[in-house]
Amino acid sequence: MENDGGGSALVAGGAGFIGCHMCERLVARGWRVTVIDNLSLGRKENFASLRQSNQFSFVEGDVTDRAELDDLFARNGFDTVFDFVANSDIARSHADPAVDIVNTFDTTVGLLDTMRRHGTRQIVFASTSAIYGEADGAISESHGPLMPISHYGAAKLASEAFISSYAHNYDMRAWIVRFPNVVGDRLTHGAVRDFARKLLANPERLEVLGNGGQIKPYLHADDVVDAILKIGDSTADPVNIFNIAGNTRCSVKRIAEIVVEEAGGTAEIVFTGGDRGWIGDVPNVEYDISKISGLGWQPRLDSEGAIRAAARWALDNL
Repeated sequence: MENDGGGSALVAGGAGFIGCHMCERLVARGWRVTVIDNLSLGRKENFASLRQSNQFSFVEGDVTDRAELDDLFARNGFDTVFDFVANSDIARSHADPAVDIVNTFDTTVGLLDTMRRHGTRQIVFASTSAIYGEADGAISESHGPLMPISHYGAAKLASEAFISSYAHNYDMRAWIVRFPNVVGDRLTHGAVRDFARKLLANPERLEVLGNGGQIKPYLHADDVVDAILKIGDSTADPVNIFNIAGNTRCSVKRIAEIVVEEAGGTAEIVFTGGDRGWIGDVPNVEYDISKISGLGWQPRLDSEGAIRAAARWALDNL
């Protein structure tokens, strides 16, 4: 990315799980970082380590408020936007599709158009494996057709399309990173957090949605940030798209076992049945990561290692 080490970044959704890790790394690299977050999922405590930094500022606000965005851009002259804003509750958007239309898709369009009007030329977009839908075999970035089965995946895919059109129409540059499940400290949702909360409430029994056979790659948030920065340092096409994952996967059954192990190893694991936990859940995800591997990146933790680290944090901090 241009201006790395001395740029001005807006991290939208920066009080959330992945965003807060990105903020810490950007400040460490010398960026001036501004976070905008409505705190619906994010927490101010997530960037407690940055509060005394004169390179960091926080605005409690909503990306859907275009007037607020205009004012923020006018006052700061951002070089780059990091877009981590999204609804992460797939089951919630099943009941109310407007949740993803507004909070996952419209937020991105609002950021893009504000960038256009203020001359900000770089965007890093947190996308997802959910855009692929239910695909057979290892998925590469060129996989098609793209048929998401959740409103979340559809909103992310539509966002990617608008990012591409804005990049080509307005001389912007975009980095789109598609990652599967991310875990780690300060996680706000997902199976590891859910299992830890259930075990803290009842150490003797853990109910797991589905049959436990759902299997996906998992990444630690620190490895996700490493990958994003590696891609930004190494590529400069108008639109740069990368799958981010490791070479390993983990089943939901194994996640439950790991969380139980970290909690003391006594709980009975009970499965509700079925091949997925909820409508819109993709039960089998496998990534082809040859593209990012070609840049020399590999995660430091495999799927089970990332899950175990996240389980320890969750059990100690929830």
